Amino acid sequence: MTYICSTGLGIPNYRMPQEEVKQIVQKVFTYSLRQRSRLLPVFDNAQVNERQFVVDSEWFLRDHSFKERNELYTTYAKEYALRAIDACLTNQQFLDEPVLYEEIDMIIFVSSTGIATPSMDIHLFNERPFRSDIKRMPLWGLGCAGGAIGLSRAYDWLTANPDKSALIVCCELCSLTFQKGDMKKSNIIGTALFGDGISAALAVGEKSLILRKKKGSIPKLLQSHSYTKKDSISVMGWDITDGGFEVIFSKSIPALVETFWREHLQIFLQATRINEQDIHSFIAHPGGKKVIDSMEKVLQAKPEKFKHSINVLRNHGNMSSATVLYVLGAWMKEAISKGEKSVISALGPGFSSELILMEWVD
Repeated sequence: MTYICSTGLGIPNYRMPQEEVKQIVQKVFTYSLRQRSRLLPVFDNAQVNERQFVVDSEWFLRDHSFKERNELYTTYAKEYALRAIDACLTNQQFLDEPVLYEEIDMIIFVSSTGIATPSMDIHLFNERPFRSDIKRMPLWGLGCAGGAIGLSRAYDWLTANPDKSALIVCCELCSLTFQKGDMKKSNIIGTALFGDGISAALAVGEKSLILRKKKGSIPKLLQSHSYTKKDSISVMGWDITDGGFEVIFSKSIPALVETFWREHLQIFLQATRINEQDIHSFIAHPGGKKVIDSMEKVLQAKPEKFKHSINVLRNHGNMSSATVLYVLGAWMKEAISKGEKSVISALGPGFSSELILMEWVD
């Protein structure tokens, strides 16, 4: 068994309302009036009120090389990931006492918005007193599914090593991928949805001494399942150009929720021997409002089961892999009754789906 004892966030300094982002887009992109009338409603319909970025509004008005973007990524990824880790290991809402860096046995670092070799976990390792024999698992290119997949890999490792602990760190600086010269609709949709997010979660095995420090109701991961669609690499991802990452974001994603995700969910429910009525809540990565709407339709579920996914999207936007840990942390703050079950869900490039069944325990 694997338990999630704590989460923490590293929220970027620059907050930007959706209306301000919309005004920047009108300055940057030279669309005709007809094009504007067709594309700009995306910002109003996204149901995103505000996002946070590691750069200020003026940064988006200038051109930037791939090198400059990536240098900013390594700088800010380290700064904000450390904030998230520190917040996770000292979170008084979830822990009776702080967890020491020396108690961490593995770091899983998840990202898709910048590159670094050595991987970013080493930069974090050098800044805090982690042990020299710590295990490292950098995960790159998993996009929006990365947070859930990071939790699944932690679950796998901790099931085999029940006395150990793993720190899952998701860091996505989507603002640094913004392409002011990319006029495609997918870039506009991405600009209306994506924000910067950095989050961390502490997972421990059932024999870990860290369990003594946990407080209140926490989730126990019971089973994970991955599902990947053949020949679907064009659904979402990056087109890597001389200027950096250009977003690939297909309009077919909500429809795939009603077909591919539905199929995965049915397989998952059969394997875990539960049904939709047994699920207290969905800790779903909110890819966008249409994705959440499609999930509700598949499940015939009330928005209440997705309330924190909807709230995180509204207040932070889609932060790729980091988002699902924001949602998880919000549910952990509630006093959910012992024995209730939740499902973690995320979709990402591949095209892939990750599902994790969890149960709330005292």
